[in-house]
Amino acid sequence: MAIAIGAGVLVLIILYFIGIYNGLVRARNEAKNGWSQIDVQLKRRHDLIPNLVETVKGYAAHEKETLDAVIQARSGAVAANTPGEASAAEGILGAALGKLFALAEAYPDLKANQNFLSLQEELSATENRIGFARQAYNDAATRYNNKREVFPANLISGGFEEAELFEVEIAAEREVPKVEF
Repeated sequence: MAIAIGAGVLVLIILYFIGIYNGLVRARNEAKNGWSQIDVQLKRRHDLIPNLVETVKGYAAHEKETLDAVIQARSGAVAANTPGEASAAEGILGAALGKLFALAEAYPDLKANQNFLSLQEELSATENRIGFARQAYNDAATRYNNKREVFPANLISGGFEEAELFEVEIAAEREVPKVEF
C-alpha cells in the first residue's frame, strides 16, 4: 500500500513538472507569435517607406540628406533580427520619418499631393498597428518571462531563454512633440 501511495505521489509530481514545462513552451510560443505579428507590421511599414520617399523626391529633390537618412534608417530596420535590435533600429527610423514629415510642411504642393496624403495615412495606420502589436508582444513576453522565473518553474526553465521586450530606445521617440503656431 505504501509503495502504491509513493508511486502515485511520484506520478503526480512528474505530471506537475510536465505541466510546468508545457506551460513554458506555450508561453514561449505565444511570445514568438507576438513577435511575428510585430514583424508583419514592420514589413508593411518598410514597404511603404520607399513609395513615400519617391513621392517626396519629386517635390523636394534638393533635400537629399533627409531622404538618404530615411533610406539608411529603413535599411537598418529591415536588417534587425531580434526585438532589441528592432526596437533600436525602429526608433532611428521613427526619428528619420519625423524629419521627413516635418520637411513636407515646407512644401505646400507636397502636402496637397493625394499620393503623399494616402501614403502618410497608410503609414499612420501602420504605426497604430505596430503599437498594438508591440503591446501584445510585450504582454506575452512578460507572461513568458514571469512563468520561467517563478518557483518551481525556474528549476526546469534552464533551456528557456528570456524574451526581450520591444522597447523604445531612442530619446527622440520618447520626447513629446513640440507644437508651434
